[in-house]
Amino acid sequence: MNEQNEPQYISAVVLPTSTLAIVSLVAGILGFTIFPVIATIVAIVTGHMARKETRAVPPIAGGDGLATAGIIMGYVQIGLLVVGICCFIAYFVFVAGLVFTNRS
Repeated sequence: MNEQNEPQYISAVVLPTSTLAIVSLVAGILGFTIFPVIATIVAIVTGHMARKETRAVPPIAGGDGLATAGIIMGYVQIGLLVVGICCFIAYFVFVAGLVFTNRS
């Protein structure tokens, strides 16, 4: 009768954190600070590789959140780069328009 009151122990397997996920996160941070273009590409590529590792059946490693954060930072940096290039082009088109309208 006391067997029903005994606690049941569940053993959880702790997976090691994926090295690629850590690289993706660090590269995402470095993309905002020191190496904007190179680190952005590294963050996206290693992030997708790490997510492939963490979502495998059975999972090889943990760190899906780190990989996702690296991927998101990489894509945000690409978006900011595109917006910056568009603003740069718009600026020079505006300046060229002012120069050519004042000549005539």
